[in-house]
Amino acid sequence: MKTLFLQAPSFDGFDGGAGSRYQAKREIKSFWYPTWLAQPAALVPDSRLLDAPADGLSVDETLKIAGQYELVIIHTSTPSFPTDAKFAELLKGGNPDIMIGMVGAKVAIEPEESLRASTAIDFVAREEFDYTCKEIADGHPLKNIDGVSFRLPDGQVQHNPPRAKIVNMDDLPFVAPIYKRDLNIDNYFIGYLLHPYVSFYTGRGCRSKCTFCLWPQTVGGHQYRVRSPQNVLDEVKWIKENMPEVKEIMFDDDTFTDFKPRVEEIARGLGKLGVTWSCNAKANVPYETLKVMKENGLRLLLVGYESGDDQILHNIKKGLRTDIAHQFSKDCRKLGILVHGTFILGLPGETRETIEKTIRYAQEINPHTIQISLATPYPGTALYKQAIENGWLQPNEASHLVDTKGLQLAAISYPELSSDYIYHSVERFYRSFYFRPSKIWEIVKEMAASWDMTKRRLREGVEFYHFLHAHKAT
Repeated sequence: MKTLFLQAPSFDGFDGGAGSRYQAKREIKSFWYPTWLAQPAALVPDSRLLDAPADGLSVDETLKIAGQYELVIIHTSTPSFPTDAKFAELLKGGNPDIMIGMVGAKVAIEPEESLRASTAIDFVAREEFDYTCKEIADGHPLKNIDGVSFRLPDGQVQHNPPRAKIVNMDDLPFVAPIYKRDLNIDNYFIGYLLHPYVSFYTGRGCRSKCTFCLWPQTVGGHQYRVRSPQNVLDEVKWIKENMPEVKEIMFDDDTFTDFKPRVEEIARGLGKLGVTWSCNAKANVPYETLKVMKENGLRLLLVGYESGDDQILHNIKKGLRTDIAHQFSKDCRKLGILVHGTFILGLPGETRETIEKTIRYAQEINPHTIQISLATPYPGTALYKQAIENGWLQPNEASHLVDTKGLQLAAISYPELSSDYIYHSVERFYRSFYFRPSKIWEIVKEMAASWDMTKRRLREGVEFYHFLHAHKAT
């Protein structure tokens, strides 16, 4: 079937591809690659990947393109599902013969509810959906395909047996050729990464059990299944040879640093290729491994610190203590590794005192840049179940995770800590961190070293100011 893999139009700034972790508008406009759509697109010959938000396409423009296909597969999420379903209805209204399916964590854990929400959705793919999409595109009957839920002629929903997890990750084709073929890489911009960059996965799943993290609990699982180091290096080599404009490679695995010998082997290979790279990391990587990584092209680590309170880290099953994370941060600073630190406000056990503790903690470890999120109880996570059971969240409020402009909302409220207080603590956290004289001076020195960086930071500064203003006004 003539197949389109689609990230449908959404609110400005929605980054789509990173929606598995953070389905909201960022402080600074940013876009991650739609890797989860690129992977099945690489399995389906002559298919196309279209990222409407990154391309700035309107609904009408996207409908015109999508209407030319026989099969359209849309990546959706809990916040974007209502508008994604509306788009499917508009598409089906223009061409009733188009088969429309949806993939993503939202439909993976709520397949029947998703199908009943709109008759325009013909099927949803649960679990890992790469080969599910391929089999549908190849014309196999839906009733014979594992991992599919679909509507029968009488309106009933049929759930086929689950699809087994992919074991040999080297069997999957590279996603970078799909990026080059279908996407404009200049559209993909992240504040803390060099531009242009390319991101992809070297494995799936995450061994950590963080109660709030969506993707491992819904699609990827807790077994970290990895590509061989040589396979990873071969894709990096392909990028270097075919996309020479790329300045940085980002490995987007949930915790790329989990298997230390593998990380060091990949790092040494990257060093021989002479590439600059970054990755997600847990704040427990030993100094010796960090040193190998830094000596072989590592520039930045994306690290989830979450909280400065050890009890909260225990509550969310982070598997980390603040003293370990503190030493890790010192090691990174000593080695010259930049850190983009992420924090979450409103996790179970949060109080006004722990919020202040986390703000002070962030100032102490002083990552190069930070991102502050609000605890988000996505359906399918342990945090969601916990919030419902304790009355911190009503079931009918689960879809209200962002506002109409895509800004993240504080969905959880505690008896002694209101959602309003948690929400407005984000702005105060940012101001306390970035408006310190030492941090301002650090940014000024960075800008003084490069005119490109000066232009970039000024643009980001304007966007950040508007974010703070919008956040305060909400």
